Amino acid sequence: MTTKPLASRIALVTGASRGIGYATAIALAKAGAHIIAVARTQGGLEELDDAITAEGGTATLVPLSVTDWDGVARLGAALHERHGKIDILIGNAGLAGASSPLGHVEPKSWNETMDVNVNANFQLIRCMEPLLQQSDAGRAVFITSGTANKASAYRGPYAASKAALEALVRVWANETATTPLRVNLFNPGPIRTHMRAIVMPGEDPETLDTPAQAAEAILPLCLPSWTETGKFVDYKTGKVMGFHPPS
Repeated sequence: MTTKPLASRIALVTGASRGIGYATAIALAKAGAHIIAVARTQGGLEELDDAITAEGGTATLVPLSVTDWDGVARLGAALHERHGKIDILIGNAGLAGASSPLGHVEPKSWNETMDVNVNANFQLIRCMEPLLQQSDAGRAVFITSGTANKASAYRGPYAASKAALEALVRVWANETATTPLRVNLFNPGPIRTHMRAIVMPGEDPETLDTPAQAAEAILPLCLPSWTETGKFVDYKTGKVMGFHPPS
């Protein structure tokens, strides 16, 4: 029997109850990882648990909003006590935000988008870095969007939050470059998700790749054999790209 590449690894996945997070959790579990599945939706987590069990994997379900800073800190403490480490962090939880001119965006909507897409990931980094550093091959992957650099009209909160996330992740990658931890960004592009349907209601979802297909491209970034850090991995092209100053 071939040894699973992530056997004995602990993987924390946010936004795990549906979409790319759900599919990535299953892909990691199939590869042998024990999944710490974080999401607000209890029902979605239970469906995920059933799917992982059907694949012969295991999961710990954590019904938690990533914007609950104290809850994230408690989770970090609990994982330290139970496992002493985590090996993989998937920062997937995201909010589409308002689709309207900037002048029409309500402050509450703006703040909610920044809280989920940026601030929550900052707290994850703070609370999970010590656990990742206990791994011999810690891997962190954050889901971004091409909108961050395209600055698409009417997508202000989402574009700004993903641009901020990219800067945050790159800083962390630079800070940890001399450690075994590898930190990267993954851009899935248009994928057949609930969030995509909200943003592009007239689009035919059958023309888009599935979350499971994107998850298969995320999996290599989580393996101990992955060596790149601070990179932008683009699903559509398969390219692993660096960042450079504006020309």
